[in-house]
Amino acid sequence: MDNGLIALGAAVVGVAGTLLATLLSQRMLARVQAAQFEREQQVAHTRWVREQELADLARRRECYTAANAAYRRYRIALMYFLWVVHREQVDPQERAAVEEARNAHHAAFAEAQMIASAAVLVELDLMTKGMAGAYARTMRLSEGAPEPRGSFEEIHAELIALSGRWEGLRGAMRADLGVEA
Repeated sequence: MDNGLIALGAAVVGVAGTLLATLLSQRMLARVQAAQFEREQQVAHTRWVREQELADLARRRECYTAANAAYRRYRIALMYFLWVVHREQVDPQERAAVEEARNAHHAAFAEAQMIASAAVLVELDLMTKGMAGAYARTMRLSEGAPEPRGSFEEIHAELIALSGRWEGLRGAMRADLGVEA
């Protein structure tokens, strides 16, 4: 009987081992698959974050390009209008051109306020305030009621100084986009 019990014990251990091996291998396989799924999720998330960063960078670049172009166009239109006022040759088309450039500037500034970084917004605000002041003084001059500091020479000097301020604005935009100086 000893041999019978030993054989029965060996059979029980063999069957139990076979059953446990299947369970253990399934459990190990599940762990490996879970780890692989986790890695794939991390890779997908990292890829998604990178795509979002690139899209944000492209959106800021487009916004900064539009704002820069609108500010330049507005300053040039205002400077030209100032010369027209100085020569006393103001006509409705000249005034309409300044208003069109001003409206484009306002639209670009409004978009930039939603997208731009804080450092860029500081520079944009300074440029906008300078342009608004020059615009107001130029319009009063065109109406024959100049403000103090509203002569042709003073407004012209202010518009020239605003072109110098462009370096700060452009530098802030380039820094925000990661473009080296």
